[in-house]
Amino acid sequence: MNLPEPGDHEAGRLGARPTAPADKAWPLAPGLHPLGDAARSGALRVPSAPPPGPLPLIVMLHGATGTAERALRRIAPIADSALVLLPESLGRTWDVIEGGYGPDVARIDAALGRVLAAWPVDPTRLAIAGFSDGASYALSLALMNGDLFTHALCFSPGFAAPMGTAGRPRIFLSHGTEDRVLPIERCGRRLAGLLREGGHKLIYREFEGGHELPEDIAVTALAFLMAD
Repeated sequence: MNLPEPGDHEAGRLGARPTAPADKAWPLAPGLHPLGDAARSGALRVPSAPPPGPLPLIVMLHGATGTAERALRRIAPIADSALVLLPESLGRTWDVIEGGYGPDVARIDAALGRVLAAWPVDPTRLAIAGFSDGASYALSLALMNGDLFTHALCFSPGFAAPMGTAGRPRIFLSHGTEDRVLPIERCGRRLAGLLREGGHKLIYREFEGGHELPEDIAVTALAFLMAD
């Protein structure tokens, strides 16, 4: 199914696009910076030692009842390799699970628009990522916005609920074989099969463990993002 034009938030479509020149100076020092003064505004994590040139960008989405800080801790081993945008959901989890796309898509779009206008982001390494509910949401948004995101990094997702597809993002998906929260058979393995059937470029990794994100899985996902 074809999707509406970018910017239709109720259809899950993001309108933000990279606009800053590749040689633009960094507007903020390394560290964690709030995106706004309101509650659940999210944060931006600026790396201290990134690769030279334009910055890879990872939009990292938290799990149910999560926060920006908890999402950042999930990918701490790789956080210094990219600019990391850490939105927060308005509710206890992301809007599609609580009634439908719209409010959280709009908030992510606004935050992403500000970042892409201000920072020298590498348009060939623009990833949306998430853990648990955040991974389900990241995968859904990636499939609907593959004309923006080049990669999706999905750690222990439960489902995907795209209203259609746009573009062909590269997808990394991982899941623990002992996951008791989102069992691998009906979640990770099922999703991997569906993505392969759909012709998506997919790297799927299983690991011995539960509902978690091991360091070696995060490092493998980063290598996937940074590969030529």
